[in-house]
Amino acid sequence: MPENFLDKMTKRDARIGVVGLGYVGLPLVLEFCRAGFKVLGLDIDQKKVDALLASKSYIRHILSDKIAQLNASNRFDATDDFSQIASCDAILICVPTPLTRHREPDMSYIVSTAETLASHVRRGQLYCLESTTYPGTTTEVLIPILEKGSGLKAGKDFLVAYSPEREDPNNKNFSTSTIPKVVGGIDERSLQGARALYDAVICRTVPVSSASTAEATKLLENIFRAVNIALVNELKVVFEKMGIDVWEVIDAAATKPFGFMPFYPGPGLGGHCIPIDPFYLTWKSREYDTPTRFIELAGEINTYMPYHVISRMIEIMSINGIAMKNARILLVGLAYKKNVDDPRESPSFKLWQLLEERGAKVDYCDPYCPEAPHMREHPQFEGIKSVPLENAPDYDAVLISTAHDGLDYQRLAREAKLIIDTRNAMQPGPNVYKA
Repeated sequence: MPENFLDKMTKRDARIGVVGLGYVGLPLVLEFCRAGFKVLGLDIDQKKVDALLASKSYIRHILSDKIAQLNASNRFDATDDFSQIASCDAILICVPTPLTRHREPDMSYIVSTAETLASHVRRGQLYCLESTTYPGTTTEVLIPILEKGSGLKAGKDFLVAYSPEREDPNNKNFSTSTIPKVVGGIDERSLQGARALYDAVICRTVPVSSASTAEATKLLENIFRAVNIALVNELKVVFEKMGIDVWEVIDAAATKPFGFMPFYPGPGLGGHCIPIDPFYLTWKSREYDTPTRFIELAGEINTYMPYHVISRMIEIMSINGIAMKNARILLVGLAYKKNVDDPRESPSFKLWQLLEERGAKVDYCDPYCPEAPHMREHPQFEGIKSVPLENAPDYDAVLISTAHDGLDYQRLAREAKLIIDTRNAMQPGPNVYKA
């Protein structure tokens, strides 16, 4: 059975199914099509399916021209009909894994996807989960559902592996194909199949001993970042009290050629990984009666940052004779990081909420997010449209939450009454303060 799968991969005869056509799934579709494979994209969102079939991209850094090339190749199709999974040889699952309101893993997307796929599982297929999750998800959640629904046995009748996504949207230095891929199978045959799959499109695969090890690897990567960002966020608060610019300190420390890696503070954590992934491990660790104090402390610090920014902003506005209640505030940046249109877990929404709770009247400016999307935690902002940065003089204060390149910060400094900068986007001045 695996030999047949390997043979299909070698001959480029395998059909690849990608479930979830977002920031992770769509780049994979592009890579496998480029490598000569037939690819089926599946998503429950009919709008995404329709857009792709019409050669339109809904992700800013993926040009519509690339989608047009997909369709012109005659190797790509998109659908919301999951019964077509039976025609695929390898199925990559790239669905969201958010947190609940109680900061516990929300497995509903993985569970519902597995239940939908289960009745279409056939012998000889490879199923590979890419969604970031806690160690044990592949074997404890995914496999039992697939086995129950199909009547087949994982490892015997079909292959199963885990390979964590490492997407960094709009990264100019690294793309899907140039980032090494960690791969862990539930057995040796599954590992062989997964390596053959990813070796066809990725610069290098990194095999590990199990699916759980691969799941833990992704968590370590993002916990490392979350903890270090929490450290510099805490230092920002301390140095602020001392009248020291934390960004200057970091830049100076970064000149050391060994033993130091720069991380930078901000108004809070954003994106689909760093604000979420550490809590997957803290939740799972309770099963083993093992505390994760370091990770939880980092989470507390990072979660607190929007509150610190608003507190600092109130202080700065007060110094300048401006009351927060009824003040007109322009929030600059809705995306979680600069130069992307990805708003997932962006601290900007929390800042927006906190400002309005304190009586401010808030508009936002973000050329990458012209209209606020639906956000599970902040549905009240859906549909609100971005205003031009040129309107900044009309506001009592400007809060920079995301420092997109291409914005005219010099003009902003000249014309805005008061600017609170959380991203070190501007040099301090008479009307520019760091927070």
